[in-house]
Amino acid sequence: MKSNIFAGLTVGIIALPLSMALAIATGVPPELGLYTAIIAGIIAAVFGSSKVNISGPTAAFIVILIPIVQEFGVAGLLLCGLMSGVILVLVGAFKLGSLIELVPYPVTVGFTSGIAVVIATFQIKDFFGLTIENFTGSYLDKIALLTQNFHTFNIYEFLTAFVTLIILITWRKTKSKIPAALIALGVVTLFVYYFNDKFELSISTIHSTFSYSVGSLSGTGIPPIPLQFVLPWDFLNIEDINIDMFIKLLPHAIAIAILGALESLLCAVISDGITGNKTDPNKELIGQGLTNIVVPFFGGIPATAAIARTVANINAGGNAKIASIVHSLFILVSILFIAPYISYLPMAALSALLLIVAWNMSEIKHFRNILKTAPKDDIYVLLTCFSLTVLIDMQVAVAVGIGLASVLFIKRTIDLYSIELSSKAIKEHPELPENILIYDINGPMFFGAAQKALKTLISIDDKKNIIILDMKNVSIIDMTAMVALKSIIDTFKSKEKKIIFSGLSQRVLKKLERAKFDYVTSFSNMEDSIEYAIHLSHIKEHEEAK
Repeated sequence: MKSNIFAGLTVGIIALPLSMALAIATGVPPELGLYTAIIAGIIAAVFGSSKVNISGPTAAFIVILIPIVQEFGVAGLLLCGLMSGVILVLVGAFKLGSLIELVPYPVTVGFTSGIAVVIATFQIKDFFGLTIENFTGSYLDKIALLTQNFHTFNIYEFLTAFVTLIILITWRKTKSKIPAALIALGVVTLFVYYFNDKFELSISTIHSTFSYSVGSLSGTGIPPIPLQFVLPWDFLNIEDINIDMFIKLLPHAIAIAILGALESLLCAVISDGITGNKTDPNKELIGQGLTNIVVPFFGGIPATAAIARTVANINAGGNAKIASIVHSLFILVSILFIAPYISYLPMAALSALLLIVAWNMSEIKHFRNILKTAPKDDIYVLLTCFSLTVLIDMQVAVAVGIGLASVLFIKRTIDLYSIELSSKAIKEHPELPENILIYDINGPMFFGAAQKALKTLISIDDKKNIIILDMKNVSIIDMTAMVALKSIIDTFKSKEKKIIFSGLSQRVLKKLERAKFDYVTSFSNMEDSIEYAIHLSHIKEHEEAK
């Protein structure tokens, strides 16, 4: 119990500034990130499967949420989160979690590396204290804005970010149990407060950048009040709520759900590898879905399991769900009692914190390793997902990435399928006439493999007029494959050739019978098939002799 409380407090200290930084990077007020961490830490822990995962706002969502905020505002973001939660619950309820785990590694690395590049690029503005009034548009548009406005560079903002970055990097090398973020942000915040007050430097802080108005209470920085229940659609005019709006939001919600599922299950795989636990992927997705359904009603943004915070939880001794709940309660108490002090966190320091997050999620070693050692197909998929994430849109990248994952899966399944001359059977049966061929078919026969089989069989020498297909290793056969086989049989009949099936499973045989393969000769084993083929061959020779 004590170890879990300590772990929860440790993760809470890490999550407090990080949640605000992630919300700011998304384009919403920092307190929304805090509300997300509070709700997600409790709901996901209670209803999810993992004992150690810590959920909340994550860097992976930044790239996908920014366009939503810019186009639909906070209300659109909350509704997207709600819709994504429903999708995740359905995915888990229909036990599709295992399918998410089948997404190829190059796809996930392409996503995460691309997201890391975008996050790092977007931090340049606050890291160097640049003045850009409307920092919106595509990735290339923002690069242009950064370049055009770099003359507004502020040395004091840069020094604040640079010192924070140095402390974050060096403190981690000490391997102290005190989180690096607490030391770096604590020290820098004190210095910035002193220099702003003493020398009027006007270094940007949360206090100077954000304001709030909740009921009769208003002010700057973080509102020192508990979570308020809200209806996501209250931020919209009633005439704006229609089916067209939900249709526009649906692709974004699907992208959030897919990315959230990938991030959560990847986190579960990593935490299970460390702890030896076994996370139920479907239950975990249901927990994440319920989280994202509840979070918008408290003004929170989409959430998922956070890998870095989960690992920090495990390293601090967390081994039960209570650690995640303690982490949430710590953030809630911090809002209630030290919100005015939290508000003095410098914006530049938070940008330095996000640069560290971006570096940690960049997976640069894995990216290089795939480029050096992976097959060309994997490299193409990696670069495509990476480029789309950075240059186009995360929604497009997710759609294309999942499409490429499906194509890659189909291609490799086809590659596993083979149809080849069985030389072993010939050696076992030296009396086999020269006009008889034995082909061994391995793996599932579906549309792609069927076309490959068709090409192979059609090219058989005309002198070989009896073909035995050994199908004992064929587990399934689809309609396309059956049509292809019928076409082969019809072609062979016109050429006075004969096909004999050997080793058909009952499942496949019943499918062929339902498809009216009445004129197919089939035997349960190879010996009977060969014996019958030799018999046919002798009949053929006898007929020709006449």
